[in-house]
Amino acid sequence: MAPAKGDYRGNVARVAEAIVTAAGEGADLVVFPEASLTGYFLEGGVGDVAVPVAQVVSDIEEQLAGKLDRPVDAVIGFFERSDGNIYNAAAYIEFGPGKARLVHVHHKFFLPTYGVFDEERFVSRGRDVSAYDTRFGRFAMLICEDVWHSITPTIAALKGALVIVAIAASPARDFSGDEIGNLATYHKLMTGISQEHGVWTVNAMLVGFEGGKGFVGGSIIADPYGNIVAKGPVGEEFILVSEVDMDLIGIVRERSPMLADLVSVLEDVTREIDDVNEATCP
Repeated sequence: MAPAKGDYRGNVARVAEAIVTAAGEGADLVVFPEASLTGYFLEGGVGDVAVPVAQVVSDIEEQLAGKLDRPVDAVIGFFERSDGNIYNAAAYIEFGPGKARLVHVHHKFFLPTYGVFDEERFVSRGRDVSAYDTRFGRFAMLICEDVWHSITPTIAALKGALVIVAIAASPARDFSGDEIGNLATYHKLMTGISQEHGVWTVNAMLVGFEGGKGFVGGSIIADPYGNIVAKGPVGEEFILVSEVDMDLIGIVRERSPMLADLVSVLEDVTREIDDVNEATCP
């Protein structure tokens, strides 16, 4: 998705339209990128478009009224206003013929504040990584830099996540190779998470241009073996559809019990983390 920068109402309408379109193609879950309701590079203007999550639910539900004949879930990236703070957030919401239901909200844990990124100046960071139950199984959500730190998806997997949804707004950079550098890295990160923990990963990437910066696109879905089973085009809006076989998780974990091995030594791992001295960290 390429949202119109700062146009919350217009983007809400486009998200609702995309949910209806995807539902018509058989989708049960529709995943939108980071900041899909507003655009990403807002800086000080983020306060003008940040809204409570309850408003996101009601505004999209209003747009969907009478247009869905069965339940369809969605993950939506937005800037949330909550308890006096603004967060870069992702909401998991169940829509359908009946009343919409908010399932979970994730606040971005790692806020990039370097290079072209300046998030920590304008938004507050999240304080937890949670797994939550959906009608399809246990999920977790991460946002952009959250997946660049291996500890966050590891925590999600340890908390029982079977599917890790990672949404991102990543400007294209590093054109020295055959594939755009940061996109190639995202693909390695997502497939690595899938392979190490035996989980499905879903990566939804923003597209479009803001302030001369082009978002890369190239969304993927990876199976628990670490294979990319679906890939979207670079730099284009696209609805990527794939079947997710939850039964495959148990098969993969039986053959490669990496997560079980981690659980078996978790007490020692936790002790080692507690022994880290911040004074000697890089």
